[in-house]
Formats: sequence, structure tokens, C-alpha cells
Amino acid sequence: MTNPSETLNISAQLVKELRERTGAGFSDCRSALVETRGNIEAAIDVLRKKGQAAAQKKATRQATEGLIGHYIHAGGKIGVIIEVNCESDFVARTEDFQRLCHDVAMHIAALDTRYVRREEVTQEILDREREIYKAQARATGKPEPVIEKIVNGKMEKFYEENCLYEQHFIKDESVTVGELVSQMIHKLGENISIRRYVRFKVGESAGSSAESVTAAAVPAN
Repeated sequence: MTNPSETLNISAQLVKELRERTGAGFSDCRSALVETRGNIEAAIDVLRKKGQAAAQKKATRQATEGLIGHYIHAGGKIGVIIEVNCESDFVARTEDFQRLCHDVAMHIAALDTRYVRREEVTQEILDREREIYKAQARATGKPEPVIEKIVNGKMEKFYEENCLYEQHFIKDESVTVGELVSQMIHKLGENISIRRYVRFKVGESAGSSAESVTAAAVPAN
């Protein structure tokens, strides 16, 4: 049987473009393009799925090294300090890992997220939000089965707006922060976890902060 890679000509320029957009290695990019017959958008989806799968396999490994990163917004009015963990000091010193720390800190400065992951939202807060959404939906006169679907949709939106790993990355809204971390795990070959951060704004009485419920990474949903 003929190997698909032998009959499909994938240009070096196309592989280069995919590498620039995803940060994946040459062979992974070429394989994804062969699999999708040169469709670069479909190849991006293939690489994302592989990255998430790799992240899930590594998520149980201890990540006790890392960096304290920071970002100060223009004008010095907003600042973020963040701890991002990995498995080795070697990876922590790479340009890719340092850029990840900086970019996520910048994201937090812009969006002022409340939690690192959805697992950290307390049941009390979830119950309160759900009751509010139910009351709003009932006021429209819709039947209960429809109300439940509306409430579930609003709860997912709540996670997206308030949990760092669920939020769409400010520099590339086609991926969430969780997917961004998964891509970096796939690229660097180590478990990576955003552990905690604190965000300061001039004039506020106290900085807003969040800390992961566990030092080990939780796979992105």
C-alpha cells in the first residue's frame, strides 16, 4: 500500500506556517498536514488534540520547579505576579516557558480572573449563581426543561468568564489558556501548571489573587 506522505506533496513553506502558528515541531506539523491533506486549519485542530492528550498523560507528574513571572501594565497602574510550575530547572529557563509566564500574567492583568481552574469555585458560589440564572430564565415563562438548558449554558459561561484555564487567551482567542498550557506541555515535554497569582491595581485596598487547589496540574477541559 502506498504511504500517503509519498503521494501528497507538503511544501516546506506550509510546514513553516503551521509551526509558527502552533509552536509544534517539524515532524508533528508535517504529519498533521499529511493527515489533513494540506488543510492547515484542520492540521491545527489535530495538533491541539495531540497536545491535550500529551498533557493529560503528563498531568500526574510532579511539577515542583518553575518561575515567578510578572507583568506590569503600561503606566504602572496594574501589575501581576504569577507562579508557573514545571518539572525541571532546564525547562524553566527556556525562552518558551518564560514567554508563557509573561503572557499569562499579561492576560490576568487584562481580564482580572477570579480562579485558576473551575474546580476551585466553591459549591456555595455555584449554587448562588445557578439560582440567579434559574430566576432569570423562569421570568421569561419558558418550560422547566428549557430553563435547565439555559442555566447549564450560563454556568459554562460563568466558568469561561471567571476561571483562568477556561478563558480565551487574550493574544489568540482561538485557544483557551488551558489549551495554551497543553500546547506548551506537548512542546516542552514536561508537566506545566499555573499554580497561583496575585493582581495589584493602584487604589485597590487589596490585590485579587487565586491559588490552585493542588500543586499537580489538572488537564485542561
